[in-house]
Amino acid sequence: MRFNTEVLHKIPDKTTGATNIPIYQTAAYAVDTAEDMANIFKGRKPGYIYTRVGNPTLSAFENRLTALENGVGAVSFASGMAAVAMSVMNILSAGDEIVSAGGIFGGTSSLFRELMSYGITTRFAKSCRVEDMVECITEKTKLIYAETIGNPKLDVADIKSLSDLAHSHNLPLFVDSTVTTPFIVKPLTLGADVVIHSTSKALNGNGNSIGGIVIAGKSAALNADKFPKLAEFKAFGPFMYLARLRARMSTDFGSSLSPFNAYLTGIGLDTLAIRMERANSNAVALAKYLSSNEKIKVSYPGLLSHPDHELAMRQFNGRCGSMLTLRLGSMEKAFKFINGLKLALNVSNIGDARTLVIHPYSTIFFHASEGEKEIAGVTEDLVRVSVGIEDIEDLKEDFEQSLAKL
Repeated sequence: MRFNTEVLHKIPDKTTGATNIPIYQTAAYAVDTAEDMANIFKGRKPGYIYTRVGNPTLSAFENRLTALENGVGAVSFASGMAAVAMSVMNILSAGDEIVSAGGIFGGTSSLFRELMSYGITTRFAKSCRVEDMVECITEKTKLIYAETIGNPKLDVADIKSLSDLAHSHNLPLFVDSTVTTPFIVKPLTLGADVVIHSTSKALNGNGNSIGGIVIAGKSAALNADKFPKLAEFKAFGPFMYLARLRARMSTDFGSSLSPFNAYLTGIGLDTLAIRMERANSNAVALAKYLSSNEKIKVSYPGLLSHPDHELAMRQFNGRCGSMLTLRLGSMEKAFKFINGLKLALNVSNIGDARTLVIHPYSTIFFHASEGEKEIAGVTEDLVRVSVGIEDIEDLKEDFEQSLAKL
């Protein structure tokens, strides 16, 4: 089954035949006998007991994304940041280290800095390139972390090469694929061990709900010998990482996704392919159009001028995402440009059906040090653009009229 068909044709609800995932808006579930309840708690019998632990709406949502990513299972969370945090804390302990690409999302880099107070250190590489990542690996390294396309640095991770690097050191590779979605690339098929999404972004596409998801593949790197935390769940074999993720991180930390948000994102998933196709084509057209304007410097992996263009075109099958950045020369000009836009919205989000802009230096990265901003590719004059699905001529005109005022 091809992607457009697979993403659209869900298995109808077995109980009612509903073609949309029903919202099981309940806190708890009645079980016939005390023996059944005990066995469900112990994992010896399938069933639901409490929505913080599991819910039919969430199960359907998780199964759908597991299939789209070619994974073995998934656990959904209340936000993308919760998904990132729970995914790494599921296996790491005090004294462990993460090796991370430097150009990652500001929220994630902030989280990794916060983990230092728990004894977990992150070594940020200068880039997502293998030669920079390998320099950061020590005997304490427990995982390698990267984004498919850095946000907002827009550097492209070579997933297969990073996977080879990680596995040569008996380490798992975690990849955040929020910017690309499985429509563009499926990191698990390229060797990643875990893929993470903020479902609030392009998977939803309508900006109406927050969520996150962690999807695991078949991984020899996620084992109890390397990660003692997984020993308790060794009986689950290749599912031990997911079993602990649900039992300890989602259940104990109370970070589960709400059924209603899963329902809303499921509706968004129906149009993922056509939205991504349109947003990608708009991004290419807008980036090429703006490249001729001498007032700005445009960065987009789909442009020949981008240093990772060849890798992006090969790895992403010619689609390079819907995010681009503009450098306008100063913070004053960046602010004036944003304020002059009439269609594009000044919003702290990406992947929406509408075109969104933001000034990362003063917002997402305002807590970061100057050195951290430099590694992340965040400058005072940078504007991040998440291109939507509007008519491209309207977008060109909107950006042109605002640039003309500078």
